[in-house]
Amino acid sequence: MRLHFSKLLIILLLSSFFLPLITEAVSIPNPIESQSFFELLNKIIDFIFTISIPITALMIIIAGFYFITAQGEPEKIQTAKRIIIWALIGFLIVLCAKGLVKLLGEIVGVQTGF
Repeated sequence: MRLHFSKLLIILLLSSFFLPLITEAVSIPNPIESQSFFELLNKIIDFIFTISIPITALMIIIAGFYFITAQGEPEKIQTAKRIIIWALIGFLIVLCAKGLVKLLGEIVGVQTGF
């Protein structure tokens, strides 16, 4: 058992000398391509904003479907109203997100790139 451990230790020590040579040969590019936290946050908010527009429209269409099929049932009408309200609140939050990042950047004192 001790012999196996010593062989393993020698192999690990010898391979640690070659590790810097191997890691310099392999470079991993930055997939996000952001140079700062605020730039990354801006890209995430832009992505969420792009997705939120069709999702909000889809939710309003679904709420309209609830209104049409309600046939006077107050529960379905109330559900449709709640869907519209929450869809618009969610979209308003997404709209305000970019301004909040800008405000946070100015409070911290970082150029946000907007």
